[in-house]
Amino acid sequence: MSKLPTEQTLTVDLIYKMYEEKNGDWRRNHMGASQIGHSCERKLWYDFLWCSEPKFDGRMLRLFQTGFREESRIIDELRANGITVYSVDPYSGKQIHYEDFGGHLGGSLDGVAIGFPEAPKTYHVLEIKTANTKSTNALTKNGVAAAKPVHYAQMQIYMRWAGLERAMYLSVCKETDFIYEERVYYDEAVALRLKNKAERIIFSASPPHQIGTPDNFECKWCNHKDVCHQWKLPIISCRVCAFVNAEENGKWMCTREGRVLSPLDQRMACEKHCFVPGVVPLEQTDASEEKGTITYGDITNGFGEVLSKDLQGVVDCQTGHADKVG
Repeated sequence: MSKLPTEQTLTVDLIYKMYEEKNGDWRRNHMGASQIGHSCERKLWYDFLWCSEPKFDGRMLRLFQTGFREESRIIDELRANGITVYSVDPYSGKQIHYEDFGGHLGGSLDGVAIGFPEAPKTYHVLEIKTANTKSTNALTKNGVAAAKPVHYAQMQIYMRWAGLERAMYLSVCKETDFIYEERVYYDEAVALRLKNKAERIIFSASPPHQIGTPDNFECKWCNHKDVCHQWKLPIISCRVCAFVNAEENGKWMCTREGRVLSPLDQRMACEKHCFVPGVVPLEQTDASEEKGTITYGDITNGFGEVLSKDLQGVVDCQTGHADKVG
């Protein structure tokens, strides 16, 4: 009997590659309300400043699309059962969107709905998710606040923005099609704490404290673990420049040039870029606002000195951890 040929997955690889090529720019211009409930403020700060590129392969990107497709399916099913769902803003024709701090914090609702048999006359923020069997079992046992605190926080922010007292949470188990349902009550104290948390992170000039060690479960799988724990500098952008600030009006201001930076400007950065001290794992010894430089020991980062694009090599030498940087 002849030996079977080595199994190939060329067709599947093509499908996954398609999602990777379509993924586009991963940088979000605002902090998402869908993430503000995360337990690590440092991670959220890194996210907001675009410190690390997400590492999602084609399979995961396709899985995200599966979740998005479930939203429209559930909305169609709700409407078929007489429930009114507003999935777009009637004035703009776009997804219902809210924001705070001039747009630095923002989020888009899956919808606002009325006519649920549990409370037919009450408007609800509608939140639709997908989950695996393990997560679904946790939801069934403990409820969304305990099992999915990030989702719970998202709904609290949305209810505050929409001026509503209830949310309807529907989570579809991807493996069984079981739909978990929970009506969530608005908690003003929680919503305000989340708003204050976002404000603290958005306008912080330095990264919040670490929540654990590299071996901690959340840290181990965090996209920013190399920046946070392994002496790797962030991706260069204006957002991690010491002379750029997030303004209360939602703008990003370069204090050195005295001008507002567009989203494209922020991504490109200029040759005068100088890293925010909090992301450089060396002890700061001096700084010059006039020159636009910051000094660490005998190493100076800034235009005319060690450029930001060359600083990683210096960090590796100074810390002795070059072999640990990915």
